[in-house]
Amino acid sequence: MKAIIAEKPSVAREIAQLLGAHEKKDGYLSGNGYCVTWALGHLIALGMPEDYGIRGFNKASLPIFPNPFILTPKKLKKAKGYELDPSALKQLNTIKQVINQCSSIIVATDAGREGELIFRYIYHYIQCDKPFERLWISSLTEKAIQEGFTNLQSGDTFDGLYEAAKARSEADWLVGINATQALTIAGNQDVYSLGRVQTPTLALICQRFLQHQNFTKQKYFQIQLSHRKEYTDFTSLSLLQWEEKKQAEQIQKSIEREGKAIVEDVSITTVQEQSPLLFDLTELQKEANRKLGLSADEVLQIAQSLYEKKFITYPRTGSKYIPEDLWTEIPELVRILNTTDHFKPAISTLKFGNFNKRIVNDVKVTDHHGLLITTKVPSALTATEKAIYEMIAYRLLESLSHACTKQVSHIMIKVHHYEFQIKGSTISEKGWHAIKGILSDNEIPNDAEALTELPELKIGDELKISKTNLLEKTTQPPKLYTEADLLSAMENAGRSIENKEEQKALSNIGIGTPATRASIIETLLSRNYITRKSKILHPTDKGLQVYNLIKDKKIANVQMTAEWEIAMDRIEKGELNKDQFINDIQHYTAEITSELLSLHIPQENTPQLNCPKCQKHNLIIKDKIVKCPDEQCNWILFRIICGVQLSIKDLTLLLTQNKTSLIKNMKSKNGKKFDAFLLLKDDLSTSFIFQ
Repeated sequence: MKAIIAEKPSVAREIAQLLGAHEKKDGYLSGNGYCVTWALGHLIALGMPEDYGIRGFNKASLPIFPNPFILTPKKLKKAKGYELDPSALKQLNTIKQVINQCSSIIVATDAGREGELIFRYIYHYIQCDKPFERLWISSLTEKAIQEGFTNLQSGDTFDGLYEAAKARSEADWLVGINATQALTIAGNQDVYSLGRVQTPTLALICQRFLQHQNFTKQKYFQIQLSHRKEYTDFTSLSLLQWEEKKQAEQIQKSIEREGKAIVEDVSITTVQEQSPLLFDLTELQKEANRKLGLSADEVLQIAQSLYEKKFITYPRTGSKYIPEDLWTEIPELVRILNTTDHFKPAISTLKFGNFNKRIVNDVKVTDHHGLLITTKVPSALTATEKAIYEMIAYRLLESLSHACTKQVSHIMIKVHHYEFQIKGSTISEKGWHAIKGILSDNEIPNDAEALTELPELKIGDELKISKTNLLEKTTQPPKLYTEADLLSAMENAGRSIENKEEQKALSNIGIGTPATRASIIETLLSRNYITRKSKILHPTDKGLQVYNLIKDKKIANVQMTAEWEIAMDRIEKGELNKDQFINDIQHYTAEITSELLSLHIPQENTPQLNCPKCQKHNLIIKDKIVKCPDEQCNWILFRIICGVQLSIKDLTLLLTQNKTSLIKNMKSKNGKKFDAFLLLKDDLSTSFIFQ
């Protein structure tokens, strides 16, 4: 018998169905010489400080350097600490039973760093020494699974992948646990959370927010001229900008008196706009955030669902390319799409037998290739699943199209000694823009004049000025981050490094990986460090407080995080010893722990409020909760109400006068905003009163 371990029950069922293992058991399926079982994500994790005998947050215990790290079954956070997850324990027991009755193991967890770690941690925790092979697939279609089983690889082929995953896991523990405890001790036990990736990401959001807030807007003026030639209307814009309105008005009048301009320079260039590459996960998340308003985490969940339903390939990819051997399957995918009326107009613009091969690059395919649809025609999709599927399908069709060719005109004209610029372009070959229409979606150029068709102009031509306009403009602050912008900033974090040599080395390395960036944003939201307002990410007061404390500290350093990603890549390739990396991380952890412990954090002026239930104790007021310190009384109030944090003022009103002031912009379960008063009832529960 062979044991097969998948990452989720749904994947295990697909594999079992294909292998003829139809007999249902408690926690696994068996038959035809196979026992197919599953993990439930991360069943095993690194132990918490209490597993090493360290209880509470104690300055003398820091920094904590476990040697060796202890593996424990997954735990759940409870009011009095952490408790073992009963469902995790049950499934672990099942996996152990399955492995005991089999001679060897086939690893079928997700083919990536985290999937490898999930299996290896289970393998080591149950002290297994049986041989194992690896199923490495990028799609859950029948064909892909069959090919994967035909080409099973030796387990030790992926030792480098496991070492990199283990290094990431241990490094995150060392930095996260020690930094969190150090800052919490410095903050007099008000719990703060810091981490290797979340803290530099928070720093990006806060930096942009403060730049936006502190930006001083300045007015300036430009002159726009209107022209007409050969029945075509177009405009020109002054190159100069004037700060003084009076000066600009005087120049405008002199130009009106002149009434004509002379063409000084004509430049017409042919520009080829290459077709886009396939989506990787980050690019898909950015596009879906811009166009559908979906969060990065929502996009990942939808893509994972489409993958498990066998409609798309593995979503957690960092590549936009496919290998050469997959190219022969692309025409079949296009034919599958052509069976749907929805895609027929787009496919009619493609030239079969002459597809663009720009997406083929063996060198640039990482663990998984770019996102593709599969040969399975989708059915019974939700609205968001349909939207994401169509995005991936259209991107494939665009990538197979040829470049869009434009004739771009830059014309310089002069009135007196003042220069004006005319821009325009004509499209000679639609290329990939024809898939969804030339001006669809985000293909509208930033420059509104860029698609102006111009009459023929040559040097020395005289152009009449039919009208002049004085345009009053204002300098704009840097835009606050949307999730799409933040994902770009995380992806391109290396570019923000000032040292040019280091910037070059880190040019393609960002904060986190495509698979983890969504969870980092969700972590910052759950910690109440940031909030979503419409599509925009804003830091909270707590987020800004943490940023101000750590902005000059090593833990907020984007460069350090990016360098770690390089190090883990080198560990995977066998170019760097994992123990050496962890040794360096320990030195780094010791430095940041010392830095954080030396901080002085001023305490929030919290009022002394009496517990409304027992009337004996002053309440403990924290960021998310207000509670009575007496465990017998155990009265608690959650401070986040429908997405809005209850202010100290409203908290005081609620507990002294039983009613808050009007709380604005709360969000109901269906996403609608509302305003209401919060009332403390006689039974000490709360309810809303609407205006």
